[in-house]
Amino acid sequence: MPANPVVHIVDDDEAVRQSLAFMLGSAGLPVRLYDSASAFLEALDPMLCGCLVTDVRMPDMTGIELLGRLKDKVHCLPAIVITGHGDVPLAVEAMKAGAVDFIEKPFEDEVLLRAVESALKRASGDGDNSMQEVLSRLASLSERERQVLEGLVAGQANKTIAAAYGISPRTVEVYRANLMTKMQAKSLSELVRMAVLAHVGPAGDSAG
Repeated sequence: MPANPVVHIVDDDEAVRQSLAFMLGSAGLPVRLYDSASAFLEALDPMLCGCLVTDVRMPDMTGIELLGRLKDKVHCLPAIVITGHGDVPLAVEAMKAGAVDFIEKPFEDEVLLRAVESALKRASGDGDNSMQEVLSRLASLSERERQVLEGLVAGQANKTIAAAYGISPRTVEVYRANLMTKMQAKSLSELVRMAVLAHVGPAGDSAG
């Protein structure tokens, strides 16, 4: 974990900022709050280390646009994206833009705390699945499981994936559960992150 890590929270909702600050502060983590992506960028120190928690939908600049601005500027500030229900396609886009995790609202405090602790370990170079392990897990997938995974990475809903392959949404749920087990993913965000890192894309666009 970085020395004196700070969790930077970017959200235009004051109630959300204060709630996250209280929760993370209670866990002993220093927190800094910003009401917009622009405010965060104005205060940006390229030597920042720690963790960034940002909402996706903000009026002046989205969380994804913020990640784009940070790319290649700050190297030890892993980003966690908070997304509203139904924003999974946006969250996948955020992962491709460099986010290490995304969390769907509403979420339990413990879920965010675990994500922040994992991001702080990443900032110090600890943890994370090795690429070889991820590729090995991908190789264990059946053709249909791989297709469902590609659909998820494309941000498609279960019913959309089901329609594409002539199966039921319930069957897609079963394949998703199998994917989680075979990929050893604890959450959808972890599953998507591994797939993105391995360059799994829409059908016909995979490199892994």
